[in-house]
Amino acid sequence: MDYIKPLKRFGQNYLVDQNIVEKIIKELNPLYEDNIIEIGPGKGALTEKLARKVKHLTAVEIDYRVIEDLKSRFNNVNIIEGDFLKISFNDFLRNKQDKVRIVGNIPYYLTSSIIFKLIDNNLLVKDALLMVQLEVAKRIIAVKNSKEYGILSVLSNFFAETKICFKIPPTVFYPKPKVYSAIVKFTFKDLQITDEKKANFIKVVKASFGNRRKTIKNSLANSIFRRLDFRDSGIDLNLRAEQLDLKDFLKLTEVINQNSDDNNLKEHT
Repeated sequence: MDYIKPLKRFGQNYLVDQNIVEKIIKELNPLYEDNIIEIGPGKGALTEKLARKVKHLTAVEIDYRVIEDLKSRFNNVNIIEGDFLKISFNDFLRNKQDKVRIVGNIPYYLTSSIIFKLIDNNLLVKDALLMVQLEVAKRIIAVKNSKEYGILSVLSNFFAETKICFKIPPTVFYPKPKVYSAIVKFTFKDLQITDEKKANFIKVVKASFGNRRKTIKNSLANSIFRRLDFRDSGIDLNLRAEQLDLKDFLKLTEVINQNSDDNNLKEHT
């Protein structure tokens, strides 16, 4: 498979350093009965190690050029040719209690889309170990009043416990990217809230950061929530979004839920 040229349109940078592969496997700590989905196996550097350790492994690859090679090498792996963003996790669950574990060296231009997919399916995902651009990793774990703090920070840390496991230099890839990377772990929380409350929280976070330089009052006034009165939320509406913490966004969401004739969104931190 050495003749396969990485494609820029798929954001492909093949991982070629076995030491990094071993570090990823150690961090993931897969158990034999785990239900794991690998995003973008490529030439199978990570797949080869996982296939020896777990019984239920699905690898989702969009590049048709490597599919036959993967299938011939890993007959105990469910190789799927397709777009990870379009698969349904329900198709891979063995029972009602089952959850999937996600791992992958993902295309960096799809990082936000992949994280949002995991958030949309948060009750079906146990955890995720993703290789992302280092700057994005910093945004994921950022706290309020920092320049990295934003939508990804708030949503990621509402739905999951997050941490940067380790940094990765460009030299371990072919071709070498121009940026440093990092492995980020998401351990998803068991948040028992309705789909409506979940959607309201996501919408209010996105609306709040819609105009970073504006106050919360002005950002919300320019959003789909322009007709709602947030003055009784307990939040200083003259602050900007990056000055609010998770509990503050939950208070804003309560206003939306109350106006939807729904119960208050329970705080999960």
